[in-house]
Amino acid sequence: MSKRAVLLLAHGTPNTVDEVPEYLRNVVSGRAIPQHVVEEIQHRYSLIGEPRGHSPLTELTLEQGALLEAELARMGEPARVYVGMRNWRPYIADVVKQMRADGVDEAAVICLAPQNSRTSVGLYRRAALAEAGRIRMDFLEGWADEPLLADAFAERLRVAHGRLSQEMGQPVPVIFTAHSVPLRTVQAVAHEPAGEKIHWPAASPGTPDPYATEARVTAQMVADRVPEIPAWYFAFQSQGASGGRWIGPTVEETLDGLAAEAVTAVVLQPIGFLCDHVEILYDVDIAFREYAAKAGIRLERPESLNGSPLLTKALAKLARQGLARLADRSA
Repeated sequence: MSKRAVLLLAHGTPNTVDEVPEYLRNVVSGRAIPQHVVEEIQHRYSLIGEPRGHSPLTELTLEQGALLEAELARMGEPARVYVGMRNWRPYIADVVKQMRADGVDEAAVICLAPQNSRTSVGLYRRAALAEAGRIRMDFLEGWADEPLLADAFAERLRVAHGRLSQEMGQPVPVIFTAHSVPLRTVQAVAHEPAGEKIHWPAASPGTPDPYATEARVTAQMVADRVPEIPAWYFAFQSQGASGGRWIGPTVEETLDGLAAEAVTAVVLQPIGFLCDHVEILYDVDIAFREYAAKAGIRLERPESLNGSPLLTKALAKLARQGLARLADRSA
C-alpha cells in the first residue's frame, strides 16, 4: 500500500527582525533591495508579535497542519501532514526531501494561498516538484471558490460586523482585501518575458492570470453569506515598497472614497490570508487603522482564520480529494 501524505505550502516569515534582510533576499530571488526598503520592513516587524518583532505565521501554519492531520485521522483517512515554506524555514525543498526519506509515495499538495496566481502559486509548485523525485504529487492550483472557505470567513465576519454595527447604531460596510501583486504578473502573457526565468503552468497563450478574478470570487461568496452587509468593496493591500506598478485599487484609495461619502465606520476583512502575520498585524491593525482614523473612519477587522474548525474542514476536504485523484491515477 502506498504511503500517503499531505503537504501544505505557505509563504514563510522571518523569526526575528535581524533575519528580515535574508528573508527579503529570498522573496526577490536574490535581487538587490534598496536599504530604505529593508529598514522599513524591519520597522514594521518590530511593531508586531509577542515578543515584539516576531511574526506568528510559521507557528500558526504548523498548527493548521496539526489540526488537519487530526481531522483526517478522525475521518478514518489518516495521512501525515507536512508544512513547507517558500521563503523561510522550513523550506519546501528540505521538507520534500524529508518526505522522501520518510518513504512517502504520494502526496496531496495544497498551497495556503487560495487564490491562484501563475507566478506566486507557480513558484510553490515548481519548488515542490523539483524535489519530488519518486513521490507522486497532486498539486491544487487554487481553491478560491471552496464553499467551506467562504463559510469560515463569513463566520468570523458575522461576529465583527454585528458588533461594530451595533455600536454604530446601523449596519456598516465591508472592505474585502487580498495581497496585491505586480501588474506585470497578472497581465495576459503570450510567451515568457525575455530575460525573466518565470515558468508558467499550462495556460492558453494570452490568457490573463486568474488571481484578481479569483480574489473577487472569494469576496462575493463571503458577502453572500452575510446578507446584513449594506455594501461591500474590494481592494488590494500591501503593495510592494520597491517600485513598479502593482494592481489596485488600494485600501487607502478605497478609504478615501468612503470618507467622501461620509462613512464613519467599516469592517476590513483580508480574504487572501489564512492566518495572522505582518500583512495583517501591521498593514491592517496599524497602518490602515491609522489612515482610516485620520479620514474620520473607525476601522475594525474580524479575527483571522488561524485555527478555525471550518478552515480545517475545508483543508481536509481538499486533501481527501487530492489523495483520491492520486488513487484514481494509480488504478
